[in-house]
Amino acid sequence: MCGIIAIVGKSEVNKALYDGLIVLQHRGQDAAGIMTCDNEGQYFLRKANGLVKDVFCTHHMLQLAGNMGIGHIRYPTSGHLTSAEAQPFYVNSPFGISLAHNGNLTNTKALREELFQNDHRHLNTDSDSEVLLNVLAHGLQNSGQLALLPNDIFTAVRKLYRRCKGAYAVVAMIAGIGVISFRDPNGIRPIVIGKREVDKGSEYMVASESVAIDSLGYRMERDLNPGECIFIEMDGTIHAEQCSDNPIQSPCIFEYVYFARPDSIIDGISVHKCRMRMGVKLARKVMRDFPNNDIDVVIPIPDTSRSAALQLSYELGIEYQEGFIKNRYIGRTFIMPGQIQRKKSVRHKLNAIDMEFRGKNVLLVDDSIVRGTTSQQIVQMAREAGANKVYFASAAPPVRYPNVYGINMPSVHEFVAHNRSIDEIADALGVDKLIYQDLEDLLDAMRETTDIEHFDTSCFDGKYITGDIDASYLTYIDSLRNDEWEQGEKDDNAVIELHNN
Repeated sequence: MCGIIAIVGKSEVNKALYDGLIVLQHRGQDAAGIMTCDNEGQYFLRKANGLVKDVFCTHHMLQLAGNMGIGHIRYPTSGHLTSAEAQPFYVNSPFGISLAHNGNLTNTKALREELFQNDHRHLNTDSDSEVLLNVLAHGLQNSGQLALLPNDIFTAVRKLYRRCKGAYAVVAMIAGIGVISFRDPNGIRPIVIGKREVDKGSEYMVASESVAIDSLGYRMERDLNPGECIFIEMDGTIHAEQCSDNPIQSPCIFEYVYFARPDSIIDGISVHKCRMRMGVKLARKVMRDFPNNDIDVVIPIPDTSRSAALQLSYELGIEYQEGFIKNRYIGRTFIMPGQIQRKKSVRHKLNAIDMEFRGKNVLLVDDSIVRGTTSQQIVQMAREAGANKVYFASAAPPVRYPNVYGINMPSVHEFVAHNRSIDEIADALGVDKLIYQDLEDLLDAMRETTDIEHFDTSCFDGKYITGDIDASYLTYIDSLRNDEWEQGEKDDNAVIELHNN
């Protein structure tokens, strides 16, 4: 998962891009980058591994001149973490194009071969974002125009849609011309546009989440539609066109479960309100599966489960308490690249308040359970703090299938739910009882305030909306993993049953 941002302004945009990336920092903590462009068409770039606050110093910011720019924060989607893959990427032909991307292409291997054999374009990294950039550049190069018109850009994006499969939300900048943003035909990854009026006219901002729009004083305009491209010229003139033949809106449900900030609104759905409804649905599941429970207190695992846990406690009529204190200077453990690193970080990240656990039957609530390593340690911390019994509830269903659309969990062998029943998962986590949200209840929580019918739920049900995922592809992406700590845990004989649409 990554965060992207683009601004076309009437004055220097470097500080605003920096501030926007800070707001989106939860979407990636491994690398950050900003590229700006001045009125002469000259590019200025700074990118490196690390948090936003560590990558950019004052002298870097002073060098990022120009009234338009794009930015990116990254965590690796397939285990890789090298400074060479920090974004934005850049090609100088045609025109000079830079690009930043959130998501994951599912036909990267084939596209790399096409770009070399047919398009005669050289790729310098293993990143699918560089593939996207070169596919776009090839489409623009074939326009045959010295000066780009909006239709030339939309034609190039149409060609890109026909070649690129998977999930992608993209911001791209063409030197001296403007900014392009577009979203994959299934709308899997989020991207929104905002606007504000200044003395010199209108300024536009595109970002992964609405919270970045709000925090910088822009007015949220709307989400980009699946398969839509927006072109913002340097003078602020804006053009939009549907460039995909058969768009089907299917946003990633994991954005609402875990990744997005609760104060964001994605595709018209409030993340906070959605998580509250998840809590209501989960409470009803607890009442069905555990009607005569002896739960004394509901305790959330901070931060993303709070909205669901608070509403669950209200529905059950059981006391809610904060039982864990979080060290806010430790990153999100789910997106750390190594299993050993994740195990070490949980104890550094959370500390239990003994008085909230001692002698009590505790229901811990989390947004989801993926690998289970974090949950195991948290359960052990609750017992060490004196809990009498430890129950565990997940606001999401069991994660049983790889996510191939831009979330770093592509290997089925990493999941604690892989080839285990609920009781077996409970034993693995060390809990007295484990309750998962039903997928239909999760979908009901999503659909209550929207007309969206389809969501990407592939990590729960194995149904891949792009229709191009099979066992051979999953084996391929599994082989790309660069996580040495986890290689020994993999079972090469495992069989994954897929239910492609």
